[in-house]
Parts: sequence; structure tokens; C-alpha cells
Amino acid sequence: MEYPAAITIILPLVGSVLVFLFFKIKWRSHDEYPPVAATMVDHILNFKRLHDFLYDRHRRLKTFRIAYPNFSLVCTVDPANVEHILKSNFANYIKGTSIHDVMEDLLGDGIFNVDGEQWRQQRKFSSLEFSAKILKEFSSVVFRENALKLSKILLKAYRTNQTAEMQGLFMRSTMDAICKLGFGIELNSLSNTNVGPEASFAKAIETANTVLFGRHFDLVWKIKRYFNIVSEATIKESIKTVDGFVYNVIETRRHEIPLQHNHEKPDLLSRFMAATEKNPEKYSDKYLRDIVMNFIIAGRDTSAITLSWFFHLLCQNPEVEKRLLQEIKDVVKADNDCVLVEESISVFAESLTHTVLDKMQYLHAALTETLRLYPPIPLDGKYAVSDDTLPDGYKIKKGDIATYVPYSMGIMKCLWGSDADDFRPERWLNENVVFQPQSPFKFTAFQAGPRTCLGKDFAYMQMKIVAAVLIRFFKFEGVHSEKVRYSPALTLIMSGDGLNLRIKPRCDISEHGFTSK
Repeated sequence: MEYPAAITIILPLVGSVLVFLFFKIKWRSHDEYPPVAATMVDHILNFKRLHDFLYDRHRRLKTFRIAYPNFSLVCTVDPANVEHILKSNFANYIKGTSIHDVMEDLLGDGIFNVDGEQWRQQRKFSSLEFSAKILKEFSSVVFRENALKLSKILLKAYRTNQTAEMQGLFMRSTMDAICKLGFGIELNSLSNTNVGPEASFAKAIETANTVLFGRHFDLVWKIKRYFNIVSEATIKESIKTVDGFVYNVIETRRHEIPLQHNHEKPDLLSRFMAATEKNPEKYSDKYLRDIVMNFIIAGRDTSAITLSWFFHLLCQNPEVEKRLLQEIKDVVKADNDCVLVEESISVFAESLTHTVLDKMQYLHAALTETLRLYPPIPLDGKYAVSDDTLPDGYKIKKGDIATYVPYSMGIMKCLWGSDADDFRPERWLNENVVFQPQSPFKFTAFQAGPRTCLGKDFAYMQMKIVAAVLIRFFKFEGVHSEKVRYSPALTLIMSGDGLNLRIKPRCDISEHGFTSK
């Protein structure tokens, strides 16, 4: 095993030297192409601060190239270019085989990892299911139940004088929710006693996500996979765990379906299986595994990450928190005094109907402002099928990766004004204090064009329910003074210890008999 391990160290070093010399000769600026702002070597060296590395260059150049040996990574923050890539010339910008290969182990041939007819068929199929009333109602029930579970955990943390690591709690909560919606199963990852296959499944997904992000910057990941060493050996075991769990759920559900008769189950797997049972050869277990896993991966991290940054921002902006609390009280018509017991929290959560949530315009704006500053997917690239010219006049070569950068776009002063760095939910409200959306090609948190996120409304519903319940009954304070940073990953996850907050109930503790131990 020493020889293959040495390869993983020597090859990147030798390759980096050769690549640097290659760039010095080949890549020179031409007026018709975006200027070269960095090379692959710079890209790799700045891996841990990748998004700020790109932003530093975007402050000077709306569109630029990062030179690789056989293609360019074209990065843009120009909304006109983004619209061209995601909508106007949609057919020319695809996932491509390189991105598909990197993500295939986890996402397979699911909707977020395929192009062409495969994508169109799954998109049409999924759109019908996501618009179903039964799924929306089921989702609201699941989200309210999970908000109640979170509240109980936070109350326990307060009573035992402990801080709460919120990012981890949100991750486990959204994992529980999306698996209930996706598979119709209780994962119970919020429970510290969960040590069964469900816990292994959740851990395997976390591991796979980390390794897959590293593949984007690893020149020799396929060699590692061939020899089954280091990170590739890790992901192989993780995917084995994921597949074993998912296929077992599918097999169990297939045995249940004949017994259900006319009873319609609301989870995605059951609905997909019911819709495809007339053509089981076309819609195999592998097809079901891939399409449901794609929605689970997309639905788990994005909402949890947004909620984490949201509560981090609230700790820094008490005036926003105060206004949110008042809106929540006004809309729900809650009394100023609260009784911090499970029954009162449950009653409050039950009151958060679709109609009530729609009235929380400032909360919607605050969550959207969080998505602007901390987009869960900080960058997204598409493979150019053929040569093209962007609206800003720069040319794209066949084989280039055209990348729009939500992280940079969210803090560009040319797009959002001189206060672009500030957390100001009011920027999303009109004169009537009603939420006013921006162009999806400027605010790209949910993509845009034909690939616009199908789960956008579900994400907002979940985040608003969780945020409303927690803000109503708890006040949060940061524990550490140091700046919270992101970790290099596919998503904008917080690094290190996550988000540790101190919990304080919003009620008269002595009156209700709760004391800090």
C-alpha cells in the first residue's frame, strides 16, 4: 500500500510544476475571451478560502477565467450572463460527463446529475408530485413535529446549563424531515440514542458529501479509486452503507404496496412507486434510489445551512430579532407572556398554517437576506457544449466550464448597493411592507430558468416554521467572539465546531418553575 500512497503525493506535485509551466506558455489574455485572473494552481492553493478567493477577483472583474490545462473555468457575476447560461442558451450549458462522474456515486442518474431527455423526464415527473396537495400538507405536519422536537432539545440544554450546537441540530432535524418526506421513515437522528442503520445512513451521507467536494480539486481521484485507497476507500464504504439502507427501504415498500389498496401514502418514494408501477422495468429500483436520493441530498443541507447562518445573523442583529418576534406575535395573535412547556409550543406550532406563514413577510425577507449573504450552494458550473458568446461580449470555448457564483453575487456592491455587506431584510420589502422578489438571475440561491429549484416553497415552509417556533420561545446568544467561517465543501457549511449558542427562554422562568442547574 506504500507505493499507491506515494503516487497520491508525488503526482500532484509533479503535475503542479508542469501545469504552471504550461500556463506560462499557453494562456495569454485575448480581448475576445475573459481575462485570466488565476490558474488551476492558485485555485487549489486557495481551496480552504475558495469563495473569498473568487470574490477578491470579482471585485475587479465581473467575468474572468481560471486557466486549467485543457479548458477554462469561466466565473461570472453578471446577471445578464447568468440568464444566458441558465435560460436563454440553456441547451448549450449542461452538467457534462466530468461533473456527472464526480457525483455519480452518491447522486447516480438522478435529476440533479443528468442532462437531456433523462433530466426532462424526471423534471416533468417530479413537478407533478411536488405540486400535489397531499405532499404539501404532509410536509407542514412533518416540519411542525420537528420544530417541536428541536424546542424540547433546546429546553433541556437550558435546564442543564449547556450550550447548543445549532448547525448540527439543524442538520439532524432536516435529515429527519427529508427522510420522512422522501422515504416515509422515522430516521430519529435528533435522538442521541439512535445507533442503528438510520444513524449509519446519515453519517455515510455526510462523509460522502465531503469526499465528493474534494474530487473537484483532486487530479488523481480516479487513480485513488482504482487502487481503492485513502479518500476513495472511504467513499466506497459510505456509498455501500447508503445503498444498503435505501434499497432495503425500497424492497420493504414494494411488499407494502399490494396491501395498501386505495390508501395513498404521501412520501415521495411511495408516490413515485405508485406512479411507475405499470412500467417497473423502466423505473427500476436504481431509478427510484437515484431520484429520491437527489431530493434528500438537496433538501437536507440547504435548509439546515440557511437556518444556521440565519440564527448566527440574528445574534449579531438584535433589532432584526426584535422585529421578527413582534411580527410572529402579531400574526399568530400570541400573548406577550409565554409558558415554556411542550403543550404550549405544540399549540403554537399547530397554528403555523400556510395562511399564517404567508403573512410573515418580514421573516420571509430575513431568510431571503440570509440566502443572499450565505447561499447554501456558493457556486455552480455548467459545461459548454459548443462555442458561444456571452452577453458581455466575452467568448466561451467548447469544453469550458461556465460558472456563476452566488457567494460573490450576494455581496457585490454593483448589484446590491453600498450596503451589500449588511444584513438588512428591509431591502426585500416594498412600501407596503410586502416581500418584493428580485430577478432570479441576480438572486440565484434557487437557480433559475428550466432548472429552478422544485423544492423552493418547501424550503421556505420548513425554515419559516422552525424559525417562528424557536424565535417565539427562545432567545439566542453567541458563545464565541471569533468570526464564524465556512468549510470547504459542496455547500456553505460552517467550519470547526459549527454554531454554538447559549439558550434563554422567553418567559418568566421562576414563575413556571424552571431553574438552571
